[in-house]
Amino acid sequence: MDHQHALNVLGSALESCCFSPMTGYFRDGFCRTIDADRGSHTICAIVTEEFLDYSAARGNDLITPRPEFGFPGLKPGDSWCVCASRWLEAERAGKAPPVKLRSCHAKALDTVDLEILKRYQLH
Repeated sequence: MDHQHALNVLGSALESCCFSPMTGYFRDGFCRTIDADRGSHTICAIVTEEFLDYSAARGNDLITPRPEFGFPGLKPGDSWCVCASRWLEAERAGKAPPVKLRSCHAKALDTVDLEILKRYQLH
């Protein structure tokens, strides 16, 4: 499914998350997903140092560039499509970053309640 037909968590057209760095499971700037995306990279987060450190401590280093995977490495303030389960885990630990709701894919709602996401929406 292309991004033009994908829906966000609010039920409207999915908006881009970020083009620099190029994010998304498909590296097209959108938090789209397919069944093969086991991590469900559906939440568009504006990563914070606290979240990046938390994620690294949990075994997912988002800071170090990995060019072999097309991954530039992130710094605080970057927008990135993160795994819904990791975001929820960080939320429960008090370390969740803010989100761009219009850029979060509707599939994120399989993991995270919309009311929780709304508490973290970037205004």
